[in-house]
Amino acid sequence: MEIKGKVHCLFEQSGTFKKEFQKLGYSAYDYDIQDDCNETDYVLDLFAEIERAYADGAFNSDFPSIFDNMQKDDLIIAFFPCIMFCQAKQTYFYLTCNNYAKLTDKQKIEKVLENSVKRTAYYNLLVKLVGVCLERGLRLIIENPWTAPHFLMHNFLKPPAIIDNNRMERGDYFKKPTAYWFFNCEPTHGFSHQNDKKQKIVQDCERSAGNGFCSKERSMISPDYARNWICDFVLGREQHLDASLFGEM
Repeated sequence: MEIKGKVHCLFEQSGTFKKEFQKLGYSAYDYDIQDDCNETDYVLDLFAEIERAYADGAFNSDFPSIFDNMQKDDLIIAFFPCIMFCQAKQTYFYLTCNNYAKLTDKQKIEKVLENSVKRTAYYNLLVKLVGVCLERGLRLIIENPWTAPHFLMHNFLKPPAIIDNNRMERGDYFKKPTAYWFFNCEPTHGFSHQNDKKQKIVQDCERSAGNGFCSKERSMISPDYARNWICDFVLGREQHLDASLFGEM
């Protein structure tokens, strides 16, 4: 894929992918509602931006949004919040959920309905994001986990173009199967093998600061993985990595 314009990393506050794109010579920016890492270039409510852009259609000015400044030669990568789609959240739709142990049946049903409304809201925003990019001809890559049962496995617009089953093989701390959907663009298919990290376990990571947010440790991706991912799936650029990094953990 040739990128003549800018790279917009949505829902990323760590600067990890942004910095690796910058090292490769691209103008890249982070957008998020949080700035805990002091790397967010545009601190804003991306959900509100998506709603305005979707209401605005392709090229109106009634509801200005950040998408008005994005061009067809740019690339958007959206690390869309998985909090309502992920494997762990599925247990909240069971009456046997541990968190509901002390509730009455009526209260359990209310909790399930509450989570259903929240998940629908997140899902609608994700679909609207795709709709905005399709209508405006913007290139978009969406990232989300792929550990079963994941809501998007059977309930999204199309199957993912790439499923990275073991991120550690490309230099990350977690295995965490991860899926990537490409819209208005196609992935390349390289494999920069780098297995040099001590594995981290999701369940052992620090908890999030509040509902609706993922903890920094759980969401953090290593710079090596970001670089290898960019070269393998976006740029189609072969790398010559140190052979000592190819061993098994």
